[in-house]
Amino acid sequence: MLFPQTFIEDLKRQADIVRIVQDYVPLKKAGANWRAPCPFHKETKPSFNVNPSKEMFFCFGCHKGGTVFNFIMEMERISFPEAIKLVAEKSGVALPTLIDDDRFEARRHDSDLVIELNQWALQWWEDQLQSRAATSVRKYLEDRGITEETSKSFRLGFAPDSWEALSTHLRQKGATQEQIEKSGLVVKREDGSGSYDRFRGRLIFPVFDTQGKPIAFGGRTLDPEGEPKYLNSPETPAYTKGRHLYGLHLSKDEIRRQNFAILVEGYLDLIVPYQNGVRNIVASLGTALTPEQVKLMGRFARKVLVNYDGDRAGVQAAKRAIETILAEDIEVKVLVLPDNADPDDFIRKHGVSEYNRRRGEAQPHIQFVIDQAVRDRSLNSPADKAAAVEETLPFVRAVSNRIQKREYFDIAMDALRVQREQRRELWQQVRGGASPDPVGIQKVFAQEIRPTVAEEKLLGLLVANDELRNIILPKLEPGDYEGLATAAIFRALKKLGEDEKEITYEALSEATADNRTATEILPRILITEQAESFDESLTDANSCLDALRLMKLDRDIEELSTQIAEADRAGDDKQRDQLVMKKLELSKQRTNFLPHTKAAN
Repeated sequence: MLFPQTFIEDLKRQADIVRIVQDYVPLKKAGANWRAPCPFHKETKPSFNVNPSKEMFFCFGCHKGGTVFNFIMEMERISFPEAIKLVAEKSGVALPTLIDDDRFEARRHDSDLVIELNQWALQWWEDQLQSRAATSVRKYLEDRGITEETSKSFRLGFAPDSWEALSTHLRQKGATQEQIEKSGLVVKREDGSGSYDRFRGRLIFPVFDTQGKPIAFGGRTLDPEGEPKYLNSPETPAYTKGRHLYGLHLSKDEIRRQNFAILVEGYLDLIVPYQNGVRNIVASLGTALTPEQVKLMGRFARKVLVNYDGDRAGVQAAKRAIETILAEDIEVKVLVLPDNADPDDFIRKHGVSEYNRRRGEAQPHIQFVIDQAVRDRSLNSPADKAAAVEETLPFVRAVSNRIQKREYFDIAMDALRVQREQRRELWQQVRGGASPDPVGIQKVFAQEIRPTVAEEKLLGLLVANDELRNIILPKLEPGDYEGLATAAIFRALKKLGEDEKEITYEALSEATADNRTATEILPRILITEQAESFDESLTDANSCLDALRLMKLDRDIEELSTQIAEADRAGDDKQRDQLVMKKLELSKQRTNFLPHTKAAN
């Protein structure tokens, strides 16, 4: 739907482009023009010019220019119709009815009416916060470190514990019962006998749109037994859930200036950092982040740092938020504070300097996801590795830029120690953007680790000869077999030997019942016949053991290569150099070890 062209032209002439631009940029008079440092790119000398007589702006540095509508579209990251509405509002010009949209006036009227009632309610609640009845509420804010100045900046209020106090106030201001009910400030009684105030005995957190208009409210009970802890406004003509961000009306300019936003969950998670000077911050209002909220953030910055609570629920919420943000082609980092702290608690305990230090060390989203995926899992287990890959790949798939997607994929595969042959199949699953297939991922790893000749031969020798087993098992260290396909069998043999129990098929089967590889190869190794020459068997066993240790060196060298690549990507030269020295030492050990081994594997 469109505005009449005649209205657009008239509005452009009526709008004071200098005054509107000065809402965003500190202009200084320079001849016929007004000049300032350009808000669209970094510079030391002012090259941004506004010419009121020509009703236009232009930057000689980045070459952006146009009318007042172009300026608002660029600064607010909004569409042309939205820019028209905002310029009209800033200029005090009434909007006409949209062409071909007779419902526009009715919708706007209902929205304006709700906002007006919200303004009346908010002013009244702010006054109530100063009353004697709110003494405990003010004490609560003081204990949470909230100053009176901050309280006024966020326009915090107090809803008295009364069923109709606000309703009475609104009627005295001239609102009808129908208008009050439409505002969402009251709840209709089930018996149809009127309504009662929605917010009672609660600390009020108003929610504003980007222009600073109160569109909704959140109310926190201070009663330890009170339920729910937070009560929120319902959807109204002025408010749609999932389309707004708490605090954005105050932080949008700083977000634009720093070109990144810090995303937190709750009201106080935002208010305390903001009070301490962290001004490029918004909150998702305690609900799952929506695509609309991400688009709203994207109008002001293309980088987001997610700083949700560090507990399990906060981590899961952060992961959901990451996927949603990545879908909008926005760069994401994640900050998890120690001891599962939220930003509010952490800053009050450790100070804003420590918070900023940790913020500077925030992880790229892929590293955060990988860390969560490997938690409580062993990458030596094919099943665990498959599960970690399955958990990680959706966050690679969500990246829209193909080059970045491949880079994140390689980072994830390195960290999860995925072999090259498996990578090819996994990349095919994510390159096109389709959701990774869990069954397909399991199949990729089903054949990942197969027993080597050295493993099977050594196991066959050990189960066939008690005397040989008594010599070799004490020499066998966990590092010799952990990570191998047959690790479960080696562990079972060690345990049965320590317990001085007989080595039988039943005993080994019971000890390795949950291991598919063991189930498959146990009959094969147990049927091995004892060699006639003990000395020959002992030589073969030692040769196989040397082969296993050589494979362990190869795995350690490969792991160091992965760590070196990670340190290189992180720009940690010191760590990289230390790892390179370790790799050189292991490579030297491998070279010295080779002459003493036989090609048993």
